[in-house]
Amino acid sequence: MSRNLIFYDTETTGIHKDFSQIIQCGSIFTNNTLKVLDEQNIGSKPLPWIIPQPKAMLTNKKINSFSSNVSHYRMMKDIQHQWKEWCIDLPSIFVTYNGHAFDEELIRRQFWCNLLEPYVTNTNQNGRLDLMLMIHNVAAFFSDEISIPLFEDGPALSIKLEHLANEHGIDVSDAHDAISDCKFMIGLCKVIKDKIPKVFDSFMDISTKEGIKNLLYSDEFLALGEVYRRHPFKYPVVICGADNSRPNDICFFDLSFDPEEIIDLDFTEINKMIQSGGRDLPLKKYKINKTIPICSSNHLTKNNHFDITHEELQRRADIVKSNQDFFTQVSQAMEDRIMNFPEPDYVEGTIYSGGFPSYRDQDLMKEFHHTDNLEQLIKISRNFEDGRFRIFAERIICNKYQTDIPDDIKTRFDDLIHERVYTDGKWGSIDKALNEIDKLLDEKESEEDHKILLATKDHINTLKN
Repeated sequence: MSRNLIFYDTETTGIHKDFSQIIQCGSIFTNNTLKVLDEQNIGSKPLPWIIPQPKAMLTNKKINSFSSNVSHYRMMKDIQHQWKEWCIDLPSIFVTYNGHAFDEELIRRQFWCNLLEPYVTNTNQNGRLDLMLMIHNVAAFFSDEISIPLFEDGPALSIKLEHLANEHGIDVSDAHDAISDCKFMIGLCKVIKDKIPKVFDSFMDISTKEGIKNLLYSDEFLALGEVYRRHPFKYPVVICGADNSRPNDICFFDLSFDPEEIIDLDFTEINKMIQSGGRDLPLKKYKINKTIPICSSNHLTKNNHFDITHEELQRRADIVKSNQDFFTQVSQAMEDRIMNFPEPDYVEGTIYSGGFPSYRDQDLMKEFHHTDNLEQLIKISRNFEDGRFRIFAERIICNKYQTDIPDDIKTRFDDLIHERVYTDGKWGSIDKALNEIDKLLDEKESEEDHKILLATKDHINTLKN
């Protein structure tokens, strides 16, 4: 299926996924030939319980957000509305750079905290692609076609977006601005599409679960490329197991190992490899709901990436794929893994642990977004079945309205402000932020840096009032 593309990037108050806030989101909508069709560039004021981190503000320079009259709730509603509008006629691929680790997680959480659909980027036939992980594969196998910049003159590589953009003649004078970073991604995609079009198309194809499954179960062995500690690593792999209880989790067999020495191991030995993990073992675990930096070995332009011939690697792949007993044992070992996830201490961290909203709560969310009547909003907030959504609704209400808030709701909101502003926690600390600003003011010589730090200091001081 042909899909349009939505490139997006965020600028935030910090790096903690649960307690930082998006203050700018840039999105550019293109067709599948990368022709720009539309764009959105939107920002918001930090919430009154968010402490902007000084180094984050030095990076993104978004001190204009402190005087914005756009609420976070309004910004997130507008982002989701625009994205859905772009996807009405044709599903889209949402493209980020290192987004699976950060931007995507913030977008999901902040849609969710604003009573919006959190999974818009990978539902309704939409797909998602982390361009940075595509670059991992390019750096490993296609560096002759796509130049990868060196880190501090080498031999290590740099895969920072602005360094790659600069390497390929893309203007990076406005790096770390969300809409500019989208333009960098589009420019980089144009280079890849021009130089190695089949690889580019393959990554577009594997942006959905259906697409990645088609590749995983194809006949040829796959080329997995990763950049670890700024150095490329190359693995010839084939799928050898899947966790039926966690359908996103799969396992690769590294064909650098002779399968005839592995596939007949007893279950205890297979289980031990699955439990231990590690980069140098023959079994490697991945998730198909995130970009995996793989391509078909048929796309490789050289046949000397591995110490073993392609013919021998394909022979080994055929052995692994034909051994159903080995696949079953690996799959069982994947299912038997003990997954210990600590229970989140704060409501912001419960997006994956508290279950999906009931149909009743989903209907209440829609009703909440379609009224500005305070009395009706309060009534809706009290009727949510899930306590998390009651909390989020109350925060939105109290941040929007200053008077006529019921005492119990106002007390809970005041308690939130007091906790986040006057105590130290994962959300940060006012005293630590102010001390860091004073230290950075002594270290930095740039007039612009001083302006950003002083503006951040002024804003933080207002939180205590």
